[in-house]
Amino acid sequence: MSANPVAITIFVLLFLSVAAIGLFGARWRAGDLSQLTEWGLGGRRFGTVITWFLLGGDLYTAYTFIAVPALMFGAGAAGFFAIPYAILMYPLLFIAFPRLWSVAHRHGYVTAADFVRGRFDSKALALVVALTGIIATMPYIALQLYGMQVVIAALGLNYAVTLPVFGSVSVPLLAAFLVLSAYTYTSGLRGTALIAVIKDLLIYITVLAAVIVIPAELGGYSKIFSTVDPKMLILGPGTPTNLGPGFAYVSLALGSTLALFMYPHAVTGLLSSSGRRVIKRNAMMLPAYSIALALIALLGFAAASSGVKTNPAYAAGFASFGNNFAVPALFLQSFPGWFSGVAFAAIAIGALVPASMMSIACGNLFTRNIYRDLLAPDCTPREEARMAKLVAFLTKLGALLFVLELKSSYAIELQLLGGIWMAQTVPSVLLALYVRLNPIGLIAGWAAGIVTGTWMAWTLDFKSSTYVLHAFGIAIPCYAALSALVLNLIVALVVSAVANAVKGMPMDHTSAEDYA
Repeated sequence: MSANPVAITIFVLLFLSVAAIGLFGARWRAGDLSQLTEWGLGGRRFGTVITWFLLGGDLYTAYTFIAVPALMFGAGAAGFFAIPYAILMYPLLFIAFPRLWSVAHRHGYVTAADFVRGRFDSKALALVVALTGIIATMPYIALQLYGMQVVIAALGLNYAVTLPVFGSVSVPLLAAFLVLSAYTYTSGLRGTALIAVIKDLLIYITVLAAVIVIPAELGGYSKIFSTVDPKMLILGPGTPTNLGPGFAYVSLALGSTLALFMYPHAVTGLLSSSGRRVIKRNAMMLPAYSIALALIALLGFAAASSGVKTNPAYAAGFASFGNNFAVPALFLQSFPGWFSGVAFAAIAIGALVPASMMSIACGNLFTRNIYRDLLAPDCTPREEARMAKLVAFLTKLGALLFVLELKSSYAIELQLLGGIWMAQTVPSVLLALYVRLNPIGLIAGWAAGIVTGTWMAWTLDFKSSTYVLHAFGIAIPCYAALSALVLNLIVALVVSAVANAVKGMPMDHTSAEDYA
């Protein structure tokens, strides 16, 4: 693809400006960034507005602009599952997570695994939750870098260097990685919060332009829907012996709902807020992002209707990125160069915010629940923060290696795979806000769910996460996260009953008043 100088100039100026703002974050609401709660949680001082931008920037990412429309473009209506789950998760946020904030604030917990250790008096269970969070977040960070890679290719920036271990690496992608690493290390969550504000403003400008200009050019949404293959517009019906794609759709939405706020970066965003009322207000305000997400998803159909497959830019990008290049090609076809630069900058910056938060969350988890609990129990707060910064960098480095080997046609499968793993922590974290099972049972259930869910994804060659179960002569296509979670709960309940009878329940370091 040929480079567009105007688009590249706009893109670079916006990207570098936002990166500079991220570096300035170290001086914003100044705190002692040698302390983990200041670097990794912003001092727990973010109010309603900053939390709204932070959580929105964290949950609506490059995945939103690249992967969801790509699934709509290639697979049709099934890709719209992201909309109901983005709506269902907010009542759950409103009801359950103020309780987590309260108990974390009372005891100084930084991570969900901290809460698990206090609730069940179990370093082993806390370790399981921490490792799951770190490993599941790695492909999610890779997804953000992958989104940057797609945008960089769309701009025609094809310069690459060959590095040991990494092989051929895009120079602009490497530069973006270094910028991300620099401001995350320097400013922590404060820098991420500042960038989130700019990112969300750019995203909304891009979304509004895209949903007005592109449909108008194509003759309106009615024309778009009329030109899309009818089989892509609706889910196929079930039969007496097969529950059909409708059940798979529902299971994807429900499983993703349960998994989303289990992710370490979501917990980090919630615990950085200044109060439980901030979380409740955001549970009511954040659905505004779901409206934008629905409109973005429809860009997949717009790309299919626009004939973008005949666009030379699409043909060149498709060879490397498959359907994930549909929206960038649509933007190149529909917008002048300068606005393409704005749109691509919005997507790239939309990857910076969550990638930064995810790496910070991984640093927090490793430091508090592996390094301090198991390796260096006498470490100082300054050593904690230093270790968290190092691990945050190494996490991003691992994600970069991951994305350079990525061959998936649908980048969204990375997020769904992580969701399979994160859903297995629901009994230890989400249910634990209300009831206690024995930690031995929770570990046994977690192991059963992790092994089963991963095996299901493996049998599908990691190209899908909907596994067909067979029971009583009926085929049940179900998101592997949900199927594995059901097994997880059954095993946890059975083993907990046995462990309680034999060994008894360990001490709970929290009290009922801590959750109020």
